[in-house]
This record gives sequence, structure tokens and C-alpha cells, in this order.
Amino acid sequence: MDFFAFLEQLWIARFVILNGLSVTVSISLLAIVFGSIAGVFVGLVLTYGSLPLRFVVRGYIDIVRGTPVLVLVLASYYVSSAVGFDLGPFAAGVLALAIFCSSHVGEIVRGGLQAIPIGQTEAAKAIGLTFSQTFANVLWPQALRQFLPTWVNTAAEMVKASTLLSVIGVAELLLRTQEIISRNFMSLQFYFFAGLLYFVVNFAIERFGKYVERKTAVPT
Repeated sequence: MDFFAFLEQLWIARFVILNGLSVTVSISLLAIVFGSIAGVFVGLVLTYGSLPLRFVVRGYIDIVRGTPVLVLVLASYYVSSAVGFDLGPFAAGVLALAIFCSSHVGEIVRGGLQAIPIGQTEAAKAIGLTFSQTFANVLWPQALRQFLPTWVNTAAEMVKASTLLSVIGVAELLLRTQEIISRNFMSLQFYFFAGLLYFVVNFAIERFGKYVERKTAVPT
């Protein structure tokens, strides 16, 4: 009987749950995209930038990675309002997660590029390739294959970190689930169902990463 009562409540709350899921997916996707783009530039600066620039970027990474995500979320929302940007909860959440993502992706890209033997760069120079040609055709494809699995883990972390955005009023999946539980008191059932939805989203990211890995793998 409890199971059928849960199904009844789940059906009643279906649109609320779908709305929360769509917000979670949207925020996570935007944070992953913007954070990855920024992270690539951060990784390039760490690898090829001048010493003063590398020092500044290294400080950025160490500060962001050493700061709890919840603090970044609160800072993005309240500090931005204090300085006049007045970001809404959704935009502030995307900004906080993108900043966090960029610091991790930057280190991932740096590690992938520095793992490539220097001899390959020297060989590319010897045959007359410019740096941009060397990077696009020699360095980047190899680095991508190396850091792709770690990037997938970072993307999954962004989905899990999105649960913290409820503290600034973002109506993502966890907050919507809590609202539903406050009405029907089915805590265990709805938290389990929310966890299942988070698993599905992260599993889809993992499958996408595997697909890209196969597409970029060197034929044997």
C-alpha cells in the first residue's frame, strides 16, 4: 500500500519534479560548458604563459580549489549583489559552479599537455609547423585522450554540486524534492527517487564520455 501511495504522490508531483530536474540539468550543463572553456584557457596559461601570468593563474586555481563550493555559491550570489551586478540565483549558481569547474579543468589540461614528451614538439618544429599548428594537430589530440576520463569525473561533480544551490533559492531537483516531502512526508521514498534521477544524469555523462573516448581513440 505504501508503494502505491508513493506512486500516487509521485504522479501528483510529476511536473514539479520534472521542473526541478530540468533546472538541475540546465545549470550543470551551462557550468560544465563555460567552466570547461575557461579551464582550457587556464590550462594553456599554466603550460605556455609567461611567469607572472602563470603565477596569477596558479593563485586563482589554489584559491578556488581550496574554497568550499558552498562558499563560492554564497559569494557569487551575495557579493555580486553588493558590488552592483545583482545576479539572480540561477546566474549566480552557474557562475559559482563554472568558476569551480574551470579550476579543475585547468589543472587537468595542464597535466595532459605536460605529459606529452617534449620531443614531439621539437619534431613538429623541425618539419616547419607553427605553434598553433603543432598545438592543434599534435599536442591537443593527445592531451584530450589523456584528460577526458578525468574531465568526465569533473562534469559529474558539477551535477552533484548543483544540490548546494538550493541555499540561494535555485529551484533545482533537491529543493523541489524537499518541497514535495514537506507536503506528503514521504522522505525516504522521494529522496531515493531524487538520488535515482541524479544517477541517471551522471550515468548519461559517463556514457557520453565513453562515446567521445571511442571517437578520439587511436586506431589499433
